[in-house]
Amino acid sequence: MKNINVTANKGKFLLLPLLVVLVGVIMFFVNSNTKDSGFNYDIEFMGGVRMQVEMEKAFDNEEVSDFLEEKLGISPVIVQAGSGTTATIKTQPIDDAQKDLIFSSLKEKYALTSEAPMSVNSASASFGKEVQGKAFMYTLIAILLILVYIAFRFEWRSAVMAVLALALNILVMMAVYAITYTPLNTTFIAAMLTIVGYSINNTIVVFDRIRENMRGFKAKKGGAKVSDVVNRSINESMGRTLNTTITTLITVVLLYILGVPSIKEFAFPLIIGVIAGAYSSIFIASPFWAAWKEAEAEEAAKR
Repeated sequence: MKNINVTANKGKFLLLPLLVVLVGVIMFFVNSNTKDSGFNYDIEFMGGVRMQVEMEKAFDNEEVSDFLEEKLGISPVIVQAGSGTTATIKTQPIDDAQKDLIFSSLKEKYALTSEAPMSVNSASASFGKEVQGKAFMYTLIAILLILVYIAFRFEWRSAVMAVLALALNILVMMAVYAITYTPLNTTFIAAMLTIVGYSINNTIVVFDRIRENMRGFKAKKGGAKVSDVVNRSINESMGRTLNTTITTLITVVLLYILGVPSIKEFAFPLIIGVIAGAYSSIFIASPFWAAWKEAEAEEAAKR
């Protein structure tokens, strides 16, 4: 594989994730003006009702959704196909009479033989806010622990750049959710925390190689620079990072293609996160760490 001068092109490599985030921000405001909110919050975050009904035959999601919106007089009513012929119906908070109306209307229209829904779950709006608060807190704790670990194992500059790369990964994942308007729920939080651990592992591999190659290194005028060592380290570890990423992606993509809806909900953010994590580990964290080190060295030389 031809060596890539990552440090010299770090600005160009940064443009791609920043572009995704920018599009995500634009779509967030577009969604806020054209839909209920910038993100498509699921009932765990906004409160509402989730009902599973055995439809007993194939059905069209939009047809069932339009039918129930007309019957209930509320919008939106989200209908998703589950495993087999199961329908998952999600609405804003409704009373027991409206819950009964959903099932009785479906039973009459589609000639269902079952006497009750498979399951009915409700979440209040206050519970949704509590979940959002805990999700933010757990993510922050995970990032702070990672910051301490990397600062202890390497140095504080490495920790800062690794955490900034992680933050960029999270922003990319959220941007894609705004762009696609995919439901945002607790499964996304679980996937995000998984990606935080996965991507930091790739970053540590690169920093570990940099540390090995930096032993005995002394910057000399006209000689090797920190960026040269970082480039060498990135290219030496790139094969390992790409192999790990590809094998992981194959598994996760198959889960998304073959899995039931709950598995798809988990696999989708994992796909985004695995790609973003590998990208930031190679093209963001260590190149900007090298730029930081060289800027400090130049500043020290002027004194």
